[in-house]
Amino acid sequence: MEFTAKARYMRISPQKARLVLGLIKGKRVEAALNTLAFTNKGIAPAVLKLLRSALENASYLSAEKGLDVDLDNLYVKNAIANEGPRMKRIRPAPMGRAYRYQRRLTHIIVSVAERNGGAGLVTKVDEPAAEAKTGQAGAKTAAAKKAAPKKTAAKKSAAAPKKKAVKA
Repeated sequence: MEFTAKARYMRISPQKARLVLGLIKGKRVEAALNTLAFTNKGIAPAVLKLLRSALENASYLSAEKGLDVDLDNLYVKNAIANEGPRMKRIRPAPMGRAYRYQRRLTHIIVSVAERNGGAGLVTKVDEPAAEAKTGQAGAKTAAAKKAAPKKTAAKKSAAAPKKKAVKA
């Protein structure tokens, strides 16, 4: 289940917002909250508020719909900054002229989801590694490693041209 929160018409450019969103994407919610609390960017408090809102949405919907959501197991699935409408502004220029510029607005979407229980953990041991521990495959791998240099040495000696001995 995925829980989202949206903030629309934020007065910051999408490029600047993406810098902060890139820091939290894929992290656990607790780590993302800590990262945002100590990030020294102007948009960080707004993204922190938005992430808390998404967390509260998860809490509310899990209670309301009777879903079994572990709030400690949530992570930031998506953090997107889309471009909103642009405000056209005019700056005075020399000799009575005017320069036009645009103030960019951003729509920010943060989604949190519950991570599967063992997704980040190694649950299965590879078979070659297990055999190497027992020593059965150790001799096979050692023999294979020794055989490889012999093949390359034979190729080098066969490929090298033979020099003729010159008698003086």
